[in-house]
Amino acid sequence: MEKAVAMKGADNVATCLADMAKGSAIAVARDGDRIEVTLRDDIPFGHKIALADIPAGTEVLKYAEVIGLATQNIAAGDHVHVHNVESRRARGDKT
Repeated sequence: MEKAVAMKGADNVATCLADMAKGSAIAVARDGDRIEVTLRDDIPFGHKIALADIPAGTEVLKYAEVIGLATQNIAAGDHVHVHNVESRRARGDKT
């Protein structure tokens, strides 16, 4: 069973399909590629992990869509969530 899923080739994050422990090594299939990462954090079911380094200010992509901007450097295997990503959706103060 897959432990995390990335939907599009452009995605730089994958969604965890189960609670996952720091230090776990996982492989994620992404458009025919196999990406291997070691988790640097405990990651809850439904949350995202970085598949590659994402520099601060860079777009975070899920479903090949921008879901936010990295507010700090995010390393491959890091938990990607509200503590290190600022949403670009449903904000009234930015266009």
